[in-house]
Amino acid sequence: MTALTFLPRARSRRHANPDRLFFLACLVVPLAALALFFLYPLSQIVGRSLTEGDGSLGFGNYAGVFQLAHIPRVIGNSLLIGGVTTLVCVVLGFAIAYMLQRTKIPGKRLIRIILILPLLAPSLVQALGLIFLFGRNGLINKYLHLDIQIYGFWGLLIANCMYALPQAVMILETSLRRSDARPYDAALLLGASRWRRFVDITFPSAKFGLISAAFVVFTVSVTDFGNAAVIGGSFQVLAMEIYTQVVGQMNFNMGAVVGIMLLLPTLLAIYIQRVANQRQFGGSSESAVPVAQDYVPLRDLPLGLVVHAIGLVVFAVVATVVYASFVKLWPYRLDFTLANYDISMAGGYDSLWSTLLISLETAAIGTLSLFLLALAQRRLGPVAARVVYFLAIVPVGVPGLVLGLSYVLSFNVSGSMLGALYGSAFLIAICNFYHYHSQGFLTMVTGIRAVPKSLEETVTCMGGSNLHALRDAVMPVMMPTLVSVFFFLFMRAMVTLSAVIFLVTPSMTVAAVTVMRLDQGGKSTQAAAFSVCIMATVLAATLVMHAILALVGRPKAR
Repeated sequence: MTALTFLPRARSRRHANPDRLFFLACLVVPLAALALFFLYPLSQIVGRSLTEGDGSLGFGNYAGVFQLAHIPRVIGNSLLIGGVTTLVCVVLGFAIAYMLQRTKIPGKRLIRIILILPLLAPSLVQALGLIFLFGRNGLINKYLHLDIQIYGFWGLLIANCMYALPQAVMILETSLRRSDARPYDAALLLGASRWRRFVDITFPSAKFGLISAAFVVFTVSVTDFGNAAVIGGSFQVLAMEIYTQVVGQMNFNMGAVVGIMLLLPTLLAIYIQRVANQRQFGGSSESAVPVAQDYVPLRDLPLGLVVHAIGLVVFAVVATVVYASFVKLWPYRLDFTLANYDISMAGGYDSLWSTLLISLETAAIGTLSLFLLALAQRRLGPVAARVVYFLAIVPVGVPGLVLGLSYVLSFNVSGSMLGALYGSAFLIAICNFYHYHSQGFLTMVTGIRAVPKSLEETVTCMGGSNLHALRDAVMPVMMPTLVSVFFFLFMRAMVTLSAVIFLVTPSMTVAAVTVMRLDQGGKSTQAAAFSVCIMATVLAATLVMHAILALVGRPKAR
C-alpha cells in the first residue's frame, strides 16, 4: 500500500514543474500579446490626441477640433443616426423576436435565414443594394418614374437598420427564450387579459434585453464606416470624419482626437449594455418553465405581415446586389452576363485570396490564444480571474476605426522592429482578432465552464498530468466551442472593413476595401460581383462549420 500510494505522489512531483510552466505560458503569452497589440496601440492614440504641433502635451488638438465649424454638426449627425437607428431596430427587433419565440406564425425558418444574409457581407453591401434600387439610376426610380433621394440621412438610416437588426433580434430572442411560464399561468388564473400579461410580465422581463440590444445597435450604427462611405452623401458622421482627417488630410493628431470622441460614447454604451446583460442573465432561473407558443389571429396576422414585410425588404436588397452582378449595364441593359466577374481594377481577385489567408490566420491565432487564456483563467483565484476577465473584454468597447488608426500610429514607424509588421497580412490578421477578441473570449469561457471538473480530477487521480487532463477531458468537451470560435473569427475577418481600412497598402489589401474602391471608381456592378464572391465564401464557411459541429457533436460508438 505504501508503494502504491507513493507512486502517484512521485509522478505528481515529476510533472509539477512542466504543468506549472505550461499554465504559466497559457496566461503570460496571451496577456503579453494583448498588451502589445491592444493596450500599447490604444495608448498611442491617446498620446497622439494630446500631442500638439510643437511636440508638447496639451489639449490644443481638442480645442482645434471644436473650432472647426462642421464638427458640432458631425457630432449631432452621429448621435441622431445612432439614436433613430436604435429606436427603429429595437422596436422591429422585438416584434421579430416575439414572433419567433411566442407565436405559431409560419415561416420562422425563412425569417431566420433572411436575417443571416446581412451578416454574410461587409456592411456597405446593404448601402449598395439600396442604391441599385432607389439611387438616381435605381430600378424603382427608373421604372416607376419616381425621384427618391436615397443618399443622406434616410439611406444611411435604412442601411444601418438592416445591418444592426439581426444583432438586435438575436439578443431579444435570447431574452424572451429565458422567460418563465409560471408567472403567466398565475396571471391567467387571476383573470389577466393578454394585454395585461404582456404589459406586466413580458415587457418587464425583457427590459434588460431591450437595454442591451439598444446599446449594441447604437454602438454598431455610430461606429460603422462602410454604409456611411457609400450612401451617407452630405450627411457627415464621426466615422467619415476620422477617415477624412487621416486619409484626406493626413492629420493624424486630429484623427486621434476624433477617434477619442468616437470611443467615449461607445465605451459608455458597452458598459451599460454589460450591466444590463448581467442583470438579465442574473434574473433567470435554471428551473424556469418555457413559455408555450400559441396562435392568436388578432395578434398574429398583423404581426406576421409586418415581420414578413421586413424580411422581404432585407431579402430584396441583398438579392438585388446578387442580380446586379449578372447584368451588363445597370439598369439600362439587364441582359445576363458574367463579364462583371472579370475584375481587373483594384488588383482583381488578389485581395480576395489575401483576405482568405488573413481570415485563416485570424481564426487560427485567435482560437489558440483565446483557448489558452480561458484555460489559464479557469485555474486562477477569484481576484486574478476577474482581472484577466476584465482585460479580455476591454477590446469590445473600442470601435474598429479607432483600433485601426491606433495600429497606424503604433506600427507605421520607420526604424523600429514593430514597423516591420506594417503592411503585412499578419498585422491585419492580428487587428481583426483584437477587434473581435471579447466576443470570442466570452464564447470560449462559456464553453470551458461546461467541462466537468470531475473529468479532469479523474485523469489526475489515475496518475495523469494536467496535460493529459487537457487532452483527454477538456479538449473533447471543448471541441464544438473551438470550432464555433474558429469560424466566427474567420467569417468576421472576411467581411470587416472599418478595422482594416487604415492598414491596407497598394501591395496588401482586403476584399471589403476592394468592394468600396470598385464602387467609388464607378464600377458598381463589379462591386456587386465582388460582394457576391465574399458572401459565397462566408456562406460556404457557415455550411462547413455546421457540418463539422454535427460531426464533433455526434457521440462516438463504443
